[in-house]
Amino acid sequence: MSMNGKGRSEFNRARRNFLGAAVAAGAKAAAIGVMATSMFPGSALAHRGRKGKPGWGPRCFLRGTAIATPKGEVLVENLRVGDRVTTVTGKSMAVRWIGRQTFKRTGAAWTRNVMPVRIARGALADGVPARDLYLSPYHHLHVDGVLIQAKDLANGRSIAPAMPKGHDTADYFHILLDSHEIVLAEGAPAETFRIEAANYEIFANFAEVTKVMPDAATLTMASFAPVMHQRGRDHLKALLRTVVMPFAKAEDPIGDAHERLAERAKTLA
Repeated sequence: MSMNGKGRSEFNRARRNFLGAAVAAGAKAAAIGVMATSMFPGSALAHRGRKGKPGWGPRCFLRGTAIATPKGEVLVENLRVGDRVTTVTGKSMAVRWIGRQTFKRTGAAWTRNVMPVRIARGALADGVPARDLYLSPYHHLHVDGVLIQAKDLANGRSIAPAMPKGHDTADYFHILLDSHEIVLAEGAPAETFRIEAANYEIFANFAEVTKVMPDAATLTMASFAPVMHQRGRDHLKALLRTVVMPFAKAEDPIGDAHERLAERAKTLA
């Protein structure tokens, strides 16, 4: 997958502006996230996502997603262990493991946990993503300095549950690096796999993880950025309103991002 010189220049400029804004918001968001997590360690902000609990579904890239690498974009299903990917911080990191999950539709419609969320071209910012991006509902995007699940940004227009035409199966892939990072998927900032509470066990090839990371069963990777979940919003807003800033508007990273992207959706063709 490639772009011409003019298109690549415009895309790179839009991507820099978008990522620059995210970095600028990062410090403020980090303070909010750390405070909320410490006050509510058992809340959805500390969500584990083990199978059988809320949010156990896949957290992956759908087959056909282009991932940025030092050699150009590579479809996620074509990546191999040892290949290098490029992070938003400019690092080139080797892929340690690639998780795989395949789901088949058994009824008239896909189940909510399996149906991917389509982030339309330009839904996040000009040229971001560069093409339609399909993520599992629980996959996090790096938006406004925090990590937000794709499903929590859905607005029914530019971001909404959808399956590419002709797909009777959903093939999901996730990439594990030495640390939790943000890579560019179709030009949009999306997370790599973050090991916590043996959550890799949801993948078909989970047994391979301990071969590359023997301590995986007890490992909890540090998050690249504060993690926000829809169910944690009320706790967070209440905390900020009553303890931190009782006379000011409470911060709501998910709500603010959702509102902004929903407004943006109205301007997209």
